[in-house]
Amino acid sequence: MHLANSGRVIIRLRRPLEEGDYICDDSGRRIGRVTELIGPVAAPFASAISLTNNIKKYVGSNVYFLEEPVMKRNKSRRYRR
Repeated sequence: MHLANSGRVIIRLRRPLEEGDYICDDSGRRIGRVTELIGPVAAPFASAISLTNNIKKYVGSNVYFLEEPVMKRNKSRRYRR
């Protein structure tokens, strides 16, 4: 991982991801969300938005992505009685 001047996190990928996938640490805590894929197809990079204030702690370490989708709540039914 590398922290860009824009505040985004640049991640070197070993396999392709999709935009919107979540990046997590060893414990499974979500630390970022992929916004775009950049670079050549043979050696891609991902640009991600940080979801934590202390992203500098993860720079230089290995990160993973969540394979299972996160369940989304339907907010329109949340306040319905």
